[in-house]
Amino acid sequence: MNAESIRKLFRQVQQGRLSPDDAVQRLRHLPFEDLGFAKVDHHRALRMGMPEVVFGQGKTPAQLAQVFSRLAHHEGNILATRASEDQFAAVRKKVRKAQYRKLARAIVLKRDSKKYGKGTIVVVSAGTSDIPVAEEAVVTAELMGNDVERLFDVGVAGIHRLLAHREILTKARVVIVCAGMEGALPSVVGGLVGAPVIAVPTSIGYGAAFKGVAALLGMMNSCASNVSVVNIDNGFGAGYVASLINRLP
Repeated sequence: MNAESIRKLFRQVQQGRLSPDDAVQRLRHLPFEDLGFAKVDHHRALRMGMPEVVFGQGKTPAQLAQVFSRLAHHEGNILATRASEDQFAAVRKKVRKAQYRKLARAIVLKRDSKKYGKGTIVVVSAGTSDIPVAEEAVVTAELMGNDVERLFDVGVAGIHRLLAHREILTKARVVIVCAGMEGALPSVVGGLVGAPVIAVPTSIGYGAAFKGVAALLGMMNSCASNVSVVNIDNGFGAGYVASLINRLP
């Protein structure tokens, strides 16, 4: 339920193709629908301009399937993050057009293909092991209506791999950089581009990496002024914020 769907509803009532009672019925779940175990927010797209997103981890397959299917009764794209294949199987029984992005661990239903972003978001991973987090950022940004380019396995251990793609970086409106270990890559990228850089620390690394804490602290202490940081492994958060930035005039 977004601003355009509300206008469409009003036009249908105005033209006599929909009764006022039917319109009220469609709007009755604003601002949310109470399923008992979850309160499904159908109002989010209208309120925030972005579709609802469901966090799959910790939910049973049946719970996620019910939430996803209720959202599917309304217009717009749907994203479920940190979802398992068992959860997807349950969702698919109720929503046949849903798709599973295995690397990103995401369930998606794309019905709105409009481009809302003004430019390109480039998603960078330091290593191959960081790709799942980077793919979560990619899926999020794409579903939010952005053009996205991937630039994977270009970490500081072989900096020439990054520099070989400098032209792609300099054309980006927003850059997302996912890195584990010591988390140095966002600072390097930040020094090469004039765009905002969203750093995503990943939980990749040996013992002293402390499951991403070392990368998080390194990124928060970045000397590159255009670098901001989201939580460990939070590809979704990076993709979401990048989408908001990319919508700005």
